[in-house]
Amino acid sequence: MVDDRSFTSRNLRVTIGLCMEFDNNVEYLRMALWQIVVAAGPVLGAALAVGLVIGVIQAATSINEQTLSFVPKLVIVLGVFALLSGYVLSGLTDYFAFIFEEIRHIQ
Repeated sequence: MVDDRSFTSRNLRVTIGLCMEFDNNVEYLRMALWQIVVAAGPVLGAALAVGLVIGVIQAATSINEQTLSFVPKLVIVLGVFALLSGYVLSGLTDYFAFIFEEIRHIQ
């Protein structure tokens, strides 16, 4: 543990040493799961919200058309994905740059 490096991604700051120990591996997994939540969470949340709203409207009006829920959900999910793609890709780029740097320094 001669040198410590840090990974900074928005609200996440972790200092990890050079040696591959169990705690470091758990920290890498925690960071990976957090990146998955940050990357997929907004898109899945938008799909859930649109599906819920369309479901309530369909239940209130007794319209049971399956394409009525699919098309708006598809449009909203693609829109959210397009709007947040820069944020998601920058976070994933920071994460993978950190991971590849860690792989390079494994003893």
